[in-house]
Amino acid sequence: MNSIIDDLKFQYKIGGIANKMIYWNVGLFLLSIIFFYQFKLGLFDFPNWLAISSEPNIVLLKPWTLVTYAFLHYGFLHLFFNMMVLNFSSRLFLTFFTQKQYLGLYILSAIFAGLCFVFSFYLLHQTSSMVGASAAIMALLVATTTYQPLMEIRLLLIGNVKLWHITAVILLLDLLQIQMNNTGGHIAHLSGAFFGYIYIKLLQNGTDLSKIVDAVLNIFNKKQTTPFKKVHVNAKKPTVKRESKIVVKDKTQQQLDEILDKISQSGYDSLTKEEKEFLFRAGK
Repeated sequence: MNSIIDDLKFQYKIGGIANKMIYWNVGLFLLSIIFFYQFKLGLFDFPNWLAISSEPNIVLLKPWTLVTYAFLHYGFLHLFFNMMVLNFSSRLFLTFFTQKQYLGLYILSAIFAGLCFVFSFYLLHQTSSMVGASAAIMALLVATTTYQPLMEIRLLLIGNVKLWHITAVILLLDLLQIQMNNTGGHIAHLSGAFFGYIYIKLLQNGTDLSKIVDAVLNIFNKKQTTPFKKVHVNAKKPTVKRESKIVVKDKTQQQLDEILDKISQSGYDSLTKEEKEFLFRAGK
């Protein structure tokens, strides 16, 4: 048992943001079974401080629910299918974009879809609550499709299809079922998809919305600076020369790294005469 836990911890530590996101969703689902599953009724009863409510006044008092709902699920099948599509969408998205952009899109699309859910149900004069990662997952899928619609995906028993074909079918199913059942969920899916499209269009024009989430996280993760400690130096044993050597070595290594990066990006011929001479001397 310990080896399984250690292996899970190791996989979480070395895995990227997509792997961590799946761990968070699954972990919170297991916790929610303990605290919120009504075994007599056979369903989950999430409180309004975790699930997002369609009541605007509740959301105003509990704004964090615009994020927390996107990490909870109503049942095993709900979780299973969402994690399958999340894994699929994550791999595609991270082929072209960074992990910070991934996290930013996941969080911002969840917030946007949650607001659309509240606004639409307010107009419809209906009351409900919602949980699920589907809106954020749709945002990841549509964002990748917007950026690379002709990307070919191999599907079992079907063969190669264009990415936009898969996305179009999923969106069409949401549109067809929006008035049949789970209206709030389908509204959230379509809202997340719309946000994913806008996100990529803004990114292509030079506006990276993920920097908003990154800036907020940096505020919370900002470490306190260590207090200044006065260092007493023995005058008989000056360390000036030793410090000078370390600085020179760091600068040399930094310059070497920059030249190697330049070669990997543009080739050896892109180096200047001075850079080639420096590389030759460093090689000796």
